[in-house]
Amino acid sequence: MSQFDTVLYEKNGDVVIITMNRPRRRNALNDVLQRELLAAFEQARDEANVRAIVLTGAGDGFCAGADLSGFQQLPTPDEVYEIIVSGYQPLISLITRIELPVIAAVNGVAAGAGASLALACDLRVMAEDSSIMMAFSNVGLVPDAGATWLLERLVGYGRAYEIFIEAQKIPAERCLQWGIANKIAPAEGLMDVALAWALKLAKRPTLALGLTKHALDFAARNDVAATVEYEARLQKQTIPSHDHMEGVTAFLQKRDPNFRGN
Repeated sequence: MSQFDTVLYEKNGDVVIITMNRPRRRNALNDVLQRELLAAFEQARDEANVRAIVLTGAGDGFCAGADLSGFQQLPTPDEVYEIIVSGYQPLISLITRIELPVIAAVNGVAAGAGASLALACDLRVMAEDSSIMMAFSNVGLVPDAGATWLLERLVGYGRAYEIFIEAQKIPAERCLQWGIANKIAPAEGLMDVALAWALKLAKRPTLALGLTKHALDFAARNDVAATVEYEARLQKQTIPSHDHMEGVTAFLQKRDPNFRGN
C-alpha cells in the first residue's frame, strides 16, 4: 500500500512499481508529486530485497511535464529556477545514480520534464500508441530537467538538437529506431512486459548491475585510460561479492546461478 498522496508504491517480488498518480492532470509534475517521487525512489533504494524498479503513470499518460495550474500567474524566472534546481535536479540525479536497474513503462505521452523522467531511467518500454515530446521550444523555453544531458547521450548531438528545436511528438516506433526506447509493447500489455523484464533483471547480480551504471557515467566524462582504472576500482568491489563467487561456481558446475544481489 502507498503512503503517498500522488504516488502509488507497490512491491511485486523483488521489484518496486512506482506509479505517478495524478491521472486527471496526466500526471503533470507539481511540488507534491516531485517530493513524493523523490521519497518513493529513496524508499526503494533503502528497502531490503528491492532489486529493480518500474516507473509508470496512472491513466492515459506517463507524465505531461510541469503543472503550472498551481500558479495564480506565470512563475517568475526565479521561481522557475527554483523548481528546476530544488525539484527536478535531486529527482533526476537519484534516478540516474540509484544502484538498481530502473525501467520506464511509458504510456501515452511523456512530455517536457515528463520526457526527462523517462529518459533518466536506464531502460524504456513504450506502449505502441505512446510518444515522447520535447515541447519546450513551442513556448520559447530551453529544455530542462536534465533533458539535454540525457537525450544527447542516447541519440547524439544532431538528433537531440533536431528533437528539441522541432518539438514534435516522437512516436514509439521512431523512438525504438532512434535508440530512445528499448522495447515496444501493446498498450494493454505494457505493464506486463515492463514487469516481466524487471523481474528478470531482479534475478541478475544487482551489485554488478548498479556499479555498471557508475562505470558508464564515468566513461562518458573521461578518457579511456581513466575509465580502465575506474573499472578496476569497481571490480575490486565485485570480486569478493557472493554473486561473483556464485556466478563462477555455477559456470564451473554448468548450472544456472542463484544470485542474491550482493
